[in-house]
Amino acid sequence: MSAGLYSTEAKSFDQTLDLHKIKPYGDTINDGKVQLSFTLPVQYGEEAAEAARELMRKMGFDNPSVVFQKELTPGYTFMNCYGSCSHTIDYTAIHVQKVESTTWSMKKTDAFIKEKIGRPIVVLGASTGTDAHTVGIDAIMNMKGYAGHYGLERYEMFTALNLGSQVPNEAFIKKAIEMNADALLVSQTVTQKDVHVKNLIELVELLEAENLRKKIILICGGPRISHELAKELGYDAGFGMSSYADDVASFLAQEMDRRKHSN
Repeated sequence: MSAGLYSTEAKSFDQTLDLHKIKPYGDTINDGKVQLSFTLPVQYGEEAAEAARELMRKMGFDNPSVVFQKELTPGYTFMNCYGSCSHTIDYTAIHVQKVESTTWSMKKTDAFIKEKIGRPIVVLGASTGTDAHTVGIDAIMNMKGYAGHYGLERYEMFTALNLGSQVPNEAFIKKAIEMNADALLVSQTVTQKDVHVKNLIELVELLEAENLRKKIILICGGPRISHELAKELGYDAGFGMSSYADDVASFLAQEMDRRKHSN
């Protein structure tokens, strides 16, 4: 390909970007290209592929195509599909409720707590209710942390206790009272039938019954947790995907200082 031809073709690409009309990006701006994968409960074959294309048309995709299909087990077919999205969204109208804190390094957080709070912050963490998954709470609490982000146990100015999994809310609160905890961290991974929402609400209600809710910083986290959901359920903050101990530790330090000055 000559340089002149390449230059002409490059100029033909749509370089405009209207934030009021955003579509998915594949090869060029606003081409709407989307890759979609799903399983249909039908036999493998041409009928299955056509069913997938018809479903994509009803979803609002133009020019749907099935680029790969495989029988998972008799009566179930997995599909990889491509299509062009015909819908747009106004990106300027998007507003996401976020945790209002600045993420610091472990060293800076420790120094801040030492100067502003004057003592270690006592934090209890657990996967509560019937939730047996500890990967999330371990990443935040345990000394080794996750992906190079050390957990609260490694911080000089945190007294951190990880209670593990399947901790009843009543037992969680009892331990919090025993240790005079400043904060409770709740990890929720199991979300079938919104069991995580029910469990999180129960903890808030039990803390309120013990007249402890306003005395404790309450944080929840997990793959289906957002800060907006956490606030709706009565928590002080929610940390979802791609959150690390640095984020939680920084928020705790800054929230403790804020409460100290608001009292």
